[in-house]
Amino acid sequence: MSSRRGSRKVNRAWLHDHVTDPYVRRAQIDGYRSRAAYKLREIDETLGLIRPGQTVVDLGSAPGAWSQYLRRRLGAAGATDGRIVALDLLPMAPVDGVEFIQGDFRDTAVLAQLQARLGGAAVDVVVSDMAPNLSGVAPADAARMAHLAELAVDFALAHLKPQGVLVCKAFHGSGYSQLVRLFKDHFRVVKPFKPKASRDRSAETFVVGIGLKQA
Repeated sequence: MSSRRGSRKVNRAWLHDHVTDPYVRRAQIDGYRSRAAYKLREIDETLGLIRPGQTVVDLGSAPGAWSQYLRRRLGAAGATDGRIVALDLLPMAPVDGVEFIQGDFRDTAVLAQLQARLGGAAVDVVVSDMAPNLSGVAPADAARMAHLAELAVDFALAHLKPQGVLVCKAFHGSGYSQLVRLFKDHFRVVKPFKPKASRDRSAETFVVGIGLKQA
């Protein structure tokens, strides 16, 4: 009984935080599918990463808030000034002007499909909001997050233009310092970033790499 009562308290607390969250309210007003749009928006507005005409890959795109923000930044839906290819294990409702692939990024066949969709073209920006299903066991969750981040780095290294950008979700904890080191090994400029829209109590942060180092 006590565990169920505690669970109900946690659920009520989460619901209260969600309903009163100013970013949730802004997302509803602005037509974004989730508050996550404001994380990418703050990173972009601070660092000036997204510009019309770019080709962008959105990894871990569902439910689509980052793709929505990217589409608005690149131009009106259906415009020719830019291209967005999104991928997620989960289904995602269509976003006008965004090409979506459903599948597991760790699956080589899915990755090949993404590469085929790009048709060999180099990419200006890769954004990754990929995250594992959390188990509640911090070391295991951190290891899964680090693995996804490493996959995003590998993809970026293979597909970015020399001046390209990678924005990647990470968790503070085990493996974080190694991930930052991995970024520094491959990017000329590396900026850890904690957006205001990312809740203070969350271990979530982002690492931004700008400009590939020469091999």
